[in-house]
Amino acid sequence: MTAAGAVTGSTVKCVVWDIDNTLLTGTYLESGDEPPGADPVLAAVLAELGERGILHALASKNPPEAAAHTARVTGWRFAAAECGWGRKSGALTTIAATLGIGVDALAFVDDDPYERAEVAAALPGVLVLSPEEAAEAAGWPEFSPPVITAEARRRGEMYAERQRRQEAGRAFGGTREEFLASAGTQVTIAAATAADVPRLAELAARTRQFNSAAGRDAAAEAGEAGPPGGGMTQDWFRGLLPAGDCDVVTVRLRDAFGDDGMVGGCVITRDAETWTVPLLMMSCRAMGRGVIDALLAWLTRQASRAGASRLRVPCETDGRNVPLRLALAAAGFRVPGRLPAVYERELGAPLPALPGWVTAPGEAGPASVADDLRAFLAAATGRDELLHIPAGTALFGEAVGLDSLTGTLLLREIQRRFGVDVAGEDLNLDSLATLGTLAAFVAQRARPEGGP
Repeated sequence: MTAAGAVTGSTVKCVVWDIDNTLLTGTYLESGDEPPGADPVLAAVLAELGERGILHALASKNPPEAAAHTARVTGWRFAAAECGWGRKSGALTTIAATLGIGVDALAFVDDDPYERAEVAAALPGVLVLSPEEAAEAAGWPEFSPPVITAEARRRGEMYAERQRRQEAGRAFGGTREEFLASAGTQVTIAAATAADVPRLAELAARTRQFNSAAGRDAAAEAGEAGPPGGGMTQDWFRGLLPAGDCDVVTVRLRDAFGDDGMVGGCVITRDAETWTVPLLMMSCRAMGRGVIDALLAWLTRQASRAGASRLRVPCETDGRNVPLRLALAAAGFRVPGRLPAVYERELGAPLPALPGWVTAPGEAGPASVADDLRAFLAAATGRDELLHIPAGTALFGEAVGLDSLTGTLLLREIQRRFGVDVAGEDLNLDSLATLGTLAAFVAQRARPEGGP
């Protein structure tokens, strides 16, 4: 059974619940000293869908205390809560923006027919349900993702980390790039392995805002027939791994606030003149954290170094993938008139810079250099906590407290391990300010070819 008039066929990423007579067995403001308890059936649905990686949020015409009470009695940490007396459609729009997902990835559950009708009219992409329908919805395809990975089971926790990160970012006085560095951002680009296949398939099925393959047969473009309709299944990804003219790449993200695991990936086909990316995908959790920009910069650098003259990303014009198309344009990709669905970038010097917190094949690896420096500092000082300091940690600040002896030993170790004579360089003292700036300085000079 599917709710009448609802848009179907897409996996729901977040269920937005009403509180009164929905998740609770009564009305919060009319309950006196004994607020109503949780509806046991819907509380069980909360838990079951949460195990599948589906988020939960609240939209209720109640004071914020009602949301706190609902969280206590259901035992669930909601990813967002909008309590007030405005339109529920406005609350859902705010929740989608807060979570960084499309409104059409939401389901809405409310006992009031008027509220359901208001949301259905204002937001036709939302799956609108009564509590009775929600009790049965766990068996519907919209709530049954084809793949459930470890990242999926941690999705609620990762969105809580996202909220803490956003709060810290708003309080930070510097630029976005400075905040990313200070937060210990680490992006790792690597060749995919068989163990990565389930998560790659999950990303292909779930991502919308950053998915270049919407509406296209990416399997055929990668040289594989694939299943009917071009579905990017686990079998399809698994079959690409041994292909000699095709690469499957993963992107992982972590920082001081938490480990997001694999947040993106791409498929690359190549010939002497052209590299083509028939599939490029990224989780919305990575939005605003420099990850898509780093991946596009790395692809450009790798293709240019391999002697290709252009890099192509087929990308249908789709209302949901506007953020990806904006990122492509910002990275220098353009749409030739003869190829309306393909973004192209002409290659050649100068190559785009890669942030110091990115580790990737073919790069010197500032992030890996930083790990080596952390290990040396921990061993030299006997302080294991230095193994986990963010890249933005000041070397001469309280956290590290670098003295002249340890500093001298550190520079000797850098020369021994990386062949970089820091003391002999025309060195700006800013390069010694933090772990990240020193690692970037060393990686820059340790690179073969003297790349940018």
